[in-house]
Amino acid sequence: MNMQEITRFILFLQHKGWTDTEINRFMLYLESGDEKYKYAEDENKT
Repeated sequence: MNMQEITRFILFLQHKGWTDTEINRFMLYLESGDEKYKYAEDENKT
């Protein structure tokens, strides 16, 4: 992905209501594959 595509992807996730922390953790998971960053649907939700 180039920077323009990444920017559009991040903006889309923000539009969908993702927080900056959720986006950062998801991006770290995509790049590293480390399970500790894997998105948990119930994480930080009330």
